[in-house]
Amino acid sequence: MTEWNENRDESGLGGNPSTNAASDGPGGAPAPDAVSVEIYDQIYNLRGTDDAYIQQIAALVDAKMRAVAAHGGTADSLRVAVLAALNIADDLTTLRARYDALAGSVDSAEDSMRSRADTLSEMLDDLLEDRRAG
Repeated sequence: MTEWNENRDESGLGGNPSTNAASDGPGGAPAPDAVSVEIYDQIYNLRGTDDAYIQQIAALVDAKMRAVAAHGGTADSLRVAVLAALNIADDLTTLRARYDALAGSVDSAEDSMRSRADTLSEMLDDLLEDRRAG
């Protein structure tokens, strides 16, 4: 599980959803298990089980925010963040719909193959029974 914490506010307030998130160590340095990432010119200390994955998704969010800012020409970082979140949510919803469609296709193909296998098994049983009888 990944926990999010903005390094400037360790209280869990100000939009930080987790009070168990990484906190700054002595002298403001990130806690040993924290990953420092930069998103839209802000540094965040995050922690989770996979540092590379955290870096990857932070880069995705940063890229999406920069694309939104470049397209919209707005400098308001909150507005950019909300628009980027909407874009990411749209991507997620589209991918979930595609996944559900593919999963449905796989289920349908699996049912069809199971039915064919049952039919072939019955035909083979009939053939073997005929040979034994004959």
